[in-house]
Amino acid sequence: MEIWPAIDLLGGNCVRLRQGDYSRNTVFSQQPSLMAKAWFDAGAEFLHCVDLDGAKSGSIVNHQAVSAILAVARGKTVQLGGGVRSEDSIRKLFALGLSRLIVGTAALKDPRWFGQMCQEFPDRLVLGLDAKSGMVATEGWLDVSKTPATLLIDQVAQHTDRCAAVIYTDIEKDGMMEGPNFQSLAEIQKASPFPVIASGGVTTLEDLKRLADQGTHGAIIGRALYEGTIRLEDALRIS
Repeated sequence: MEIWPAIDLLGGNCVRLRQGDYSRNTVFSQQPSLMAKAWFDAGAEFLHCVDLDGAKSGSIVNHQAVSAILAVARGKTVQLGGGVRSEDSIRKLFALGLSRLIVGTAALKDPRWFGQMCQEFPDRLVLGLDAKSGMVATEGWLDVSKTPATLLIDQVAQHTDRCAAVIYTDIEKDGMMEGPNFQSLAEIQKASPFPVIASGGVTTLEDLKRLADQGTHGAIIGRALYEGTIRLEDALRIS
């Protein structure tokens, strides 16, 4: 199982939110690149980054922080989401050296376009599936649609077989240190022809072991790493 330490960028800082609420943010570092280096030095092969400002504005905002993170990545796999909503932005971000990009809002609005982009950039685009009560949320989680998460997966699968993965985030679990929503995740895994990465609520090593037993392709860990309830070295042993 792939282990993805998470770095969320807000105002150039490394932060964590609770349930996607921008007003409930905790700053863990004013130098995200140093945090990224710490995770890589601890053995991480993958890094998950989100531009929270970009998710609200619709285009990437934290370019400087992203570039600094890539400078310390030294060939490791770095994926970025938040504001990736056009072919132009996809091309520019890949040109920076990012390995994969996460598309959420634009995929919901136009699954056919997202499928075409997956064919254009095979196995490098990830479907960001953020859900609240089973419904897809967009615009930095500020809007909740009436589209079930499983339906969006089906719509995307009709247009491409080259989506790199689906990142499923249960917003109500995110940052709450209460464990993932295993039942919803199982439903997503059943519906998805693409690898599924769990995000939101991973709190203990037992959570990770349960995800591995459930056949989850990967797990994103955020607040648990920053607050010390999981040591990255221990998580990597499970993977």
